[in-house]
Amino acid sequence: MSQRPVTRFAPSPTGYLHIGGARTALFNWLYARANGGTFLLRIEDTDRARSTPEATQAILDGMAWMGLDHDGEVVSQFERAPRHAEVARQMLEAGQAYKCFATQDEIQAFRDKAKEEGRSTLYRSPWRDADPATHPDLPYVIRIKAPLEGSTVIHDAVQGDVTIRNDQLDDMVLLRSDGTPVYMLAVAVDDHDMGVTHVIRGDDHLNNAARQMLIYTAMGWPLPVYAHIPLIHGADGKKLSKRHGALGTNEYRQMGYPAAGMRNYLARLGWSHGDAEFFTDDEALEWFDLDGIGKSAARFDFKKLENICGQHMASTPDAALLHQLEDFLAVTDAPRLTPEQAAMFLEAMPHLKERARTYPELIEKAQFILASRPVQMDEKAASQLDSVSRGMLLELTPQLRNAKWNRADLEAFMNDFAAARDMKFGKMAGPLRAALAGRSATPSVFDMMLVLGQAETVARLEDAGQGGD
Repeated sequence: MSQRPVTRFAPSPTGYLHIGGARTALFNWLYARANGGTFLLRIEDTDRARSTPEATQAILDGMAWMGLDHDGEVVSQFERAPRHAEVARQMLEAGQAYKCFATQDEIQAFRDKAKEEGRSTLYRSPWRDADPATHPDLPYVIRIKAPLEGSTVIHDAVQGDVTIRNDQLDDMVLLRSDGTPVYMLAVAVDDHDMGVTHVIRGDDHLNNAARQMLIYTAMGWPLPVYAHIPLIHGADGKKLSKRHGALGTNEYRQMGYPAAGMRNYLARLGWSHGDAEFFTDDEALEWFDLDGIGKSAARFDFKKLENICGQHMASTPDAALLHQLEDFLAVTDAPRLTPEQAAMFLEAMPHLKERARTYPELIEKAQFILASRPVQMDEKAASQLDSVSRGMLLELTPQLRNAKWNRADLEAFMNDFAAARDMKFGKMAGPLRAALAGRSATPSVFDMMLVLGQAETVARLEDAGQGGD
């Protein structure tokens, strides 16, 4: 690659970063970072009713959580409106655009008549080739002079060559009668001025590319490389919408999915490198290219997402995972860990992160750490403690006070205790889990005992034996 790429992510602020937008941002970030390029962020905030500072901040927060850092200042499309208007007037002066004085009523009448006669309703302005001397002193829009014959070919890095007949392209409005620029003009001018070399975006923008190319050609600007990526669908094959569950990155964050897992899963959603499903950020950066993006829509699958997230949690160093968990607790306004709890979490983390796919699952497995005496039990755990098992715990606790507190000795002690009562240790495990954690699904009894320490373990078992719940 002779030229270092410049990519951009250009969301409209709607209050949160949609998961489809997050994947678009990720692909742009990966391509720029993988090739030593630049990744820019532009907020398309021309809709002033919806574009609030809070909505913009929600997008920035979503990108920060996803780990997608951008280069340079955030560009506001709205603030660049004078530059957009300037380009429209340059095109007008160069004869690449014209003033159109047609009213909305006249345009609608044209379309109604064309429909009635079975003709194309694509509006053809009578002002396209009018003598400027005949121009009235009335409001006007500036329209581009689209080619009337031939075809426009979009050389797309994902979709291949896409050909659009020029008789399907209208003379689109560039500047409204109030002097404000339209979206198509703003995007093309911003992409050019920002030096964007690769426009990587959803394939719902594919037809827009043909219209934006008209502006590039009229201005004599070099075209960017276009790469239109398929949209994300739900498991039912329909376009992703609220009925499919969480939509914004903020929701996935609140649900406790790790960001590394989200990056991996979204990268794999529509792009592939051989058969690799689980990969690190470094591997994604090494492998990512536009050739690996498929043409067909990808289907969002929560089970696959959870599987990938579980693998990332399992491979994350314990201290780093504890830090991520504490961030999650802060974001969800959950109680923070005390220094003592954090220390126990760190010690227990190798056992907690086994088969945990989200932070809430990690927390559920760590209830024995978060619980305080007397331990509150759920219904299933409480059912483990009948009079026989309580008696066993009361018999066990005095002996545990003198036990050596390491795994090998504890295992030997517990097995001997069980054998003396003609049973296997497995029979004791349920009551012990209930007493220590108030849950029936926990890390191993010995892991919990070692993390809690001798005094706390004995006290909890004694509470349960005496019927304290």
